[in-house]
Amino acid sequence: MLQVIGAGFPRTGTRSLKVALERLGFGPCFHMFEILSKPDHIERWLPAADGEPLDWDKVFVGYRSATDWPASHFWREQAAAYPDAKVVLTVRDPHRWYRSMQVLMAAGPGRELPDDLPPAATEMFSRMARFRPVTDRISREALGVPSINVALPDEDAAVAAFHRHVAEVKASLPAERLLVFDVREGWEPLCRFLDVEIPKGEPFPHLNESEWMRETLEKLINEGVFPADVSQR
Repeated sequence: MLQVIGAGFPRTGTRSLKVALERLGFGPCFHMFEILSKPDHIERWLPAADGEPLDWDKVFVGYRSATDWPASHFWREQAAAYPDAKVVLTVRDPHRWYRSMQVLMAAGPGRELPDDLPPAATEMFSRMARFRPVTDRISREALGVPSINVALPDEDAAVAAFHRHVAEVKASLPAERLLVFDVREGWEPLCRFLDVEIPKGEPFPHLNESEWMRETLEKLINEGVFPADVSQR
């Protein structure tokens, strides 16, 4: 049963939030990393590609929180399914967010792959292709494009979509249930919202998502190695 629901777009500090929530006792936290590292999770999400409702208890079995796409796209349904859960909407400057999305797409779905991929890399990209109908649905609904795997909208359209999403989440939830959170703010607002103590002597996990993704994909493509832990910097 989820206790914390992430509602932010990807590339808004969702990996940092995942690590922070797990440190605060709200783990495991579901993240896109789970889709990539655990093949059985794909089947739980595929009905969403056709607009079918998901069994959230089945999707999130064993998890206490969730963030990042695909989970955060369905924040409204999760908020209804788990009425006692709190919602964290991660935000950042939308123009910087757009550039980060461009880096992500260029490093992953938009890059040209060599013919001699290691077996682990071949399996990973096959897994991503199988999951693509779900990400295509999210692309259409969130950003108004057929597939972010092919192309992002232009910057003005993407930034407008970002603002619409933030406004919709804020308008849909009572203030006491929602935290609009920039991860640069660190532990204090998050801990206050979740009513937990700030970890003493521990810096907030400000993780470089763009650099981590670039290094992760390079290692996967060149060495066939995928990290077992999303928290590594």
